[in-house]
Amino acid sequence: MSLGSDPLDELAIPDGTTVEEHDLVTDGDVIVGGQSTVEFGVRGHNVIAGERVRFGGHIEAEADLRLDMWSDVADNVLVGRDAYLGERVHVGGRLMVSGDLDIGDDVDIEEGFEANGWIVIRNPMPTIVFVFVYLQQLLRIGEEEAAEEVVSELLENEEVEADPVVVPRNGHVSDDSWRVSTPAAIGDDCRLHGNIRAESIEVGQRNDVFGSLRARGDISVGGGTVIHGDVTTRNGTVELADDVEVRGDVSCEDLHFHEGAIVDGTMRASGEMSMVKAGTHEQIAADGDGGRKRFHGDAVSAGEDGSTAASVGAERADAEDSETQSGESNDFRSESDSGENSDSETTADAGDIFKFDADTEVPESERPTDE
Repeated sequence: MSLGSDPLDELAIPDGTTVEEHDLVTDGDVIVGGQSTVEFGVRGHNVIAGERVRFGGHIEAEADLRLDMWSDVADNVLVGRDAYLGERVHVGGRLMVSGDLDIGDDVDIEEGFEANGWIVIRNPMPTIVFVFVYLQQLLRIGEEEAAEEVVSELLENEEVEADPVVVPRNGHVSDDSWRVSTPAAIGDDCRLHGNIRAESIEVGQRNDVFGSLRARGDISVGGGTVIHGDVTTRNGTVELADDVEVRGDVSCEDLHFHEGAIVDGTMRASGEMSMVKAGTHEQIAADGDGGRKRFHGDAVSAGEDGSTAASVGAERADAEDSETQSGESNDFRSESDSGENSDSETTADAGDIFKFDADTEVPESERPTDE
């Protein structure tokens, strides 16, 4: 992560993150921005939360725990090393700390606490806040090397190489939905529950998402991922890699999908729809009158007037004409040719079989004659 960037400008879910019986489990750290809600229990290496963060379950931190002021934890808190609690933090269960405990004023721990190290009750500036302020001042005066050294010293004893789970400010994470106003990035081999709502969504490979994806911008889904819901974007492009399965509908502006992708519902695209297969690129797009066009071939280009043209050989054109006269139905049909009104939206039902084989030989009895 670059020191010059905002570490909380994206919902980040690293590789291997799972939701197990209402617990968010990761091998790395968990960082939650201020005024966010995490209705899961949390299990991670370090757990860091900003002001007024609410946890709906327990917290298990293998290393350190830092909760800023006015944070609330509904259940027990178990810390493997040191714990830092800001003023007016509330813990609904018991607090157990293996190392030192540093707490602020008016901290409420309903079932008591236990610490094996030093216990200090005061109103300090939270350690994580101090570090951020110090780094900010170093970067402001141009001391980037010094800032890098500070970060290296803080992390020199850490053996965890996993990326952290990051929930941006004002985020909401629950078994029902993951809602943020920033982009969202999901790693590989994750198992998540809840609908994901974000500015844009990038999903890695071999994930199981038990919910839908909805974004204002682009959505991309990596190979081997199963989405148990709809995939919807308002103004963006949806990309489905090989072996992706969407157990719902797909609605977007432009749609690009691999031939190995499976969509159980309906695919709707107000712009272009294209399928990628080995060595070819098949495209269907809305023309100026809202009709549909089917193209065969490897080269697809767009004309100046917005229409789409495909470069095809004479043999493929003859094969297509023969297929049309033989009465076989096309997988993609031109609604403008059939005289039906169109809403300028490209639609393909889940039952359609996408076959683009222009080299198929037509029986001699069905070939057109000069007569």
